[in-house]
Amino acid sequence: MKRREFIKVLGGAVIACPLTARAQQATTPVIGFLHSASLEPNVKLVAAFRKGLFDAGFIEGQNVAIEFRWADGQLERLPELAAELVRRKVAVIATPGSTPAALAAKAATTTIPIVFATGGDPVALSLVASLNRPGGNVTGISFESTEIAAKSLGLLHRVLPRAVRIAVMVNPDIPFTETVVKNLQVGATSLGLTLEVLHASTDGEIEAAFAKIAQRPGTPVLLGPDPFYTSRRVEIVSLAARYSLPAMYVLREFAEAGGLISYGPDLTNAYREAGTFSGRILKGEKPTEMPVVLPTKFELVINRKTAKMLGLAIPDQLLALADEVIE
Repeated sequence: MKRREFIKVLGGAVIACPLTARAQQATTPVIGFLHSASLEPNVKLVAAFRKGLFDAGFIEGQNVAIEFRWADGQLERLPELAAELVRRKVAVIATPGSTPAALAAKAATTTIPIVFATGGDPVALSLVASLNRPGGNVTGISFESTEIAAKSLGLLHRVLPRAVRIAVMVNPDIPFTETVVKNLQVGATSLGLTLEVLHASTDGEIEAAFAKIAQRPGTPVLLGPDPFYTSRRVEIVSLAARYSLPAMYVLREFAEAGGLISYGPDLTNAYREAGTFSGRILKGEKPTEMPVVLPTKFELVINRKTAKMLGLAIPDQLLALADEVIE
């Protein structure tokens, strides 16, 4: 090949490569990941979401892209963040572990598929028409934190049978908080307990609530389900320790961070399933034909080290029921 012809061929290849790369990039599906909290405390859960995508045959950076939108606890930002993803024309919007994000996404689009993982009742929240036939463009995973609230109260009462008053901390901005409180009131009545409900939706309000509870030393605390609380679990567990307050949490992540006891769904698995759902939709399945998945297992985790620090003896029967005891 003559030098002039070689340069011409080489030049054509240089031009063709960027065009090919752009074409591949243009055909790569994009998932919009929308959440009401922030990334740092959710790194492990995002990894679980990626694992679910991998199980469905998708690897970020190879055959799928993910655009993250974090509200950093500012729920009022969610509508605009959802609108950004709609304007971006993402293939799927995933909102695992954040009911406010799921509702914002649903309000933003009736065409882009949405995958949620919520602790509330998705039918009552109007996310889907029914569990078996979601209808519309929304489906996902429901781990029903609202329904297990009363059982969590009973477990906490078994640890502290002499307690007559229990403080409940909830975020009033979460759509299913009212349902959680109603279920807890029913459970408290059956146990002969008095509930003190405190509302907290910011760091300052959380700290103020703990300070108020601490005015009655040793008062048991039950923390309601909330992605903002989950993102602040280290700070919340530290406050409980500072005031020597025994506390019950919904997720094992709190017990792993030093919380006394947790009872609830496997959140890591919920994120993984949300990733798998997203991958199935990318492959062509329709949300309306994908029934909502319900949890099959709830985990009881007891931090015995924290119990000893609080001077509490966990009943042997409860230890035997635990899925994990942290020593």
